Amino acid sequence: MAKAYTPPFSITPGIIRLIAEINQHLGRLSMQDEKRQLKLRRINRIRTIQGSLAIEGNTLSEAQITAILEGKRVIAPPREILEARNALMAYEQFERWQPDSEKHLLCAHQLLMTGLVDDAGLYRQGNEGVMNGSQVVHMAPPASKVPQLMADLLGWLKTTEQHPLIASCVFHYEFEFIHPFSDGNGRVGRLWQTLILSRWFPLLAQLPVESMIHASQSQYYQAINQSTKQSDCAAFIEFMLTVINNTLQENDKYLHQDNALYQISPQVNPQVSPQVGQLLALLAQGPLGRDQLQQLLQLKDRKSFSARYLKPALQAGLIEMTLADKPNSRLQQYRLKQL
Repeated sequence: MAKAYTPPFSITPGIIRLIAEINQHLGRLSMQDEKRQLKLRRINRIRTIQGSLAIEGNTLSEAQITAILEGKRVIAPPREILEARNALMAYEQFERWQPDSEKHLLCAHQLLMTGLVDDAGLYRQGNEGVMNGSQVVHMAPPASKVPQLMADLLGWLKTTEQHPLIASCVFHYEFEFIHPFSDGNGRVGRLWQTLILSRWFPLLAQLPVESMIHASQSQYYQAINQSTKQSDCAAFIEFMLTVINNTLQENDKYLHQDNALYQISPQVNPQVSPQVGQLLALLAQGPLGRDQLQQLLQLKDRKSFSARYLKPALQAGLIEMTLADKPNSRLQQYRLKQL
């Protein structure tokens, strides 16, 4: 009888420490009242979709994706709007899928990639590689081996006794290594890790891990590359657990703050630019002066900062001056518009 397939990975002290920290954060978050969790859930779903699409080069903001969800008109490239609509549709089916089902996995790819590729919902027929910009990070196995490799991986996922935090990371890495589709592997792999985690701890279905991967995109590809070179995905497991831990820490912090998080929800303006969105995120922590904002945004050009960040936010009524009657005061600061 053939021995069951087991992906190659090791458990490091860092992995054990991260699992302990994640469990602590989950315990605190699960104790929050349902009303605040529901508010956070809506915002995080949009952040998750925006983050996943952004990794693939989509430029839509959280506000624009919210507008698409609400059926509003958004001015953006048609392909990017279609990507967002497909992702929103996929997440509507999220609760119905089982992580170890090949049928459900192919259904997810079909929903995410309909209208974007000709083979949506089908394994690739040609050779593919993992790219980071123009750099080839990894050449995937031959297309002829994909069905068996995926069957082995899904079979392992169904029977493994590993902690779901570890199993989800191993699956994510192995999925990217196999690269089973002609396109859309990244977004499906990240979605499927979230699905695996949600079956263990439902709260994890709504955490915007995607946006934090986007913020650490180069490290994401480095972890994949390092794991491939070492034939051991411990580096990728540690990277992903660090991202999950940081995401939980951020959400834990937000849930203990006032309503600042909700004052900058994606509903503020469907046409808000990414620059204005960054400004609002900084001001969610409290009033800040021009110099402080430029330093945090790593901007040296005052004219550009004013034209691309400050003026649009002021004109849209999203922020206000703390000293409105003294606009040129050296003590002037800016804050989110008081509701």
